[in-house]
Amino acid sequence: QVHLVESGGGLVQAGGSLRLSCVASARTFSSNAMGWARHAPGKERGFVAAINWSGAGTYYADSVKGRFTISRDNAKNTMYLHMNNLKPEETAVYYCAAGGSAYDLYKDKYDDWGQGTQVTVSS
Repeated sequence: QVHLVESGGGLVQAGGSLRLSCVASARTFSSNAMGWARHAPGKERGFVAAINWSGAGTYYADSVKGRFTISRDNAKNTMYLHMNNLKPEETAVYYCAAGGSAYDLYKDKYDDWGQGTQVTVSS
């Protein structure tokens, strides 16, 4: 079983920034593309961003392009999501996910996901 642990969520004002982190096992990081999804109350889970193993290939939801940046540090088995200019409507639980490719994650084809970290954006 893949174990993914998110951190970095919290309360931030609209327009502010947060950096989320996701730590996985070395085995998981060496064989999986990684990504992020979010789930707000009353809404379906939605794709946010994904990155391939090398870090060179990325996908972003249209709503976050230009504001969010996904990256990974394979030496530390850690993936990051830098979120800038956050909006109140982006309040959600953010989940780290692993999949066979960044494209799979873009299509919501996840092999596993973490417990989530809460991001709350106040107006």
